[in-house]
Amino acid sequence: MAMNPEHDAPAGHDEARRTFLKQSSLLTALAFVPAPVVDAAAANLDEKVAGAIEKVPLKLEVNGKKYKLAVEPRTTLLDLLREELNLTGTKKGCDYGQCGACTVHVDGQRVNSCLSFAVMHDGRKVTTIEGLADGDKLHPMQEAFVKHDGFQCGYCTPGQIMSAVACVREGHAGSDAEIREYMSGNICRCGAYSNIVAAIQEVKNGGQKV
Repeated sequence: MAMNPEHDAPAGHDEARRTFLKQSSLLTALAFVPAPVVDAAAANLDEKVAGAIEKVPLKLEVNGKKYKLAVEPRTTLLDLLREELNLTGTKKGCDYGQCGACTVHVDGQRVNSCLSFAVMHDGRKVTTIEGLADGDKLHPMQEAFVKHDGFQCGYCTPGQIMSAVACVREGHAGSDAEIREYMSGNICRCGAYSNIVAAIQEVKNGGQKV
């Protein structure tokens, strides 16, 4: 007796076949959807997700000014500084903690702000590149960077200067080799490293308070 494949096939096989056909049809349809439409749909989904996330209170002192904020838990310190407080001197480079362009000080310690959630720093003191100078008077490290031409395109410079100040404060500026080691987390794609080392050495040897 011959088998009838339509009647003798397991029910699960038919269901799997229908699911496969539905998924294939959906993928085929999506392939012909214009990219702007897909992007708009994704953006709309992001907005809905963001709206569903409850904001939490946050108190920060940034460059000597106290703030009371409400932020999403997923907001990085970098995005808070740039987008909420308009302190755009801190740069977004790699956004993976590998270039150092986003370096700031939190309670005097250097931090890659792209890797740090803002809510982790409730009640703490943050200093950005905007907070180093005293009015129109540049910080000694800023003056040394200008004197020794420690920058070219300038994009990495804020993070370089913040790390340079920390390097001296931490006592890691005893030699050129030590400076290079403790500044290795800050990348200069223009290659101004020797000038940066010279600037740090001048500040360290000059005994200026940093």
